[in-house]
Amino acid sequence: MSMTHYMSLLADNQPWNLILFMAIPVIFAETITVTEFFILFNKTTQGGLRSFNRICSILAGLYFTGIFIYLFPTAFIPLTVNGEWHTWVDVVAVGFYLSGVLFLLPLALLDLGIIARNRSAEGKLKLHFILVSGFLIVAHVAMIFGMINPEIIGGMAGMNH
Repeated sequence: MSMTHYMSLLADNQPWNLILFMAIPVIFAETITVTEFFILFNKTTQGGLRSFNRICSILAGLYFTGIFIYLFPTAFIPLTVNGEWHTWVDVVAVGFYLSGVLFLLPLALLDLGIIARNRSAEGKLKLHFILVSGFLIVAHVAMIFGMINPEIIGGMAGMNH
């Protein structure tokens, strides 16, 4: 069976790539989401849970930015330049995975007080929730498309198999 480059990345160097590229970011995002529900439900803007949520958000954003900085030039660009994508499914899986930086980096910047400084506490909570939700959506799209066998999809014009 042929694999997407996303799935190949996770399958290589077991279990380390799986832990580094999937488990850590997803566990951070799920932890942020669960604590976010408690924060929103209780309308908590301070306290231990909010601090924990903030720390996880900052770490997740910085960590995933590091992943993006590593994978974009070492994987995405060479695959594109050399025409090595395994159909459009592969592009979707890797593209959606890497697009997680568009949600996690602003999440870290929000909790570091670098962006949205003039928003109300409620506005910041809403933005925080939108950003973590956006990451979970793109991460799950990447996982779903990443698990598809590209051979069942067929060729993509101009792309090698």
